[in-house]
Amino acid sequence: MDIPIILLIIGLISIVASFFAGNFSNKYAEDLEKVSISLHEETNSLKKRVKVVEEELMIGTRPTPLASKSKTFAKPKAKPIHDIIINQILSLHSQGYSVNEIAKRASLSTEDIITVLRSKGVMV
Repeated sequence: MDIPIILLIIGLISIVASFFAGNFSNKYAEDLEKVSISLHEETNSLKKRVKVVEEELMIGTRPTPLASKSKTFAKPKAKPIHDIIINQILSLHSQGYSVNEIAKRASLSTEDIITVLRSKGVMV
């Protein structure tokens, strides 16, 4: 056989094979698109959940009752401390953490921690 005829046959076989091989890339593209859409939907769902949680946290915000008997630790304008933070303070105190450690973890001053603990009757 002649070399040009062999090359022509190899070329035709490779062209026919390329049509079959092209279908695999379409399948991968469709799979990638499905994963992308799924990821987008999950992200939107998580954003909605975070928004709901943020709204719930904002609803429950109210000032902490200050110890009216002790004027030493009372501030002129006390910022409100959320119930979740108060629960965290009480939990950490019951676990044996010091006031300074609780203040660092709760991002509050030691006076605020002492005020909360006294208002809840934990500290005298």
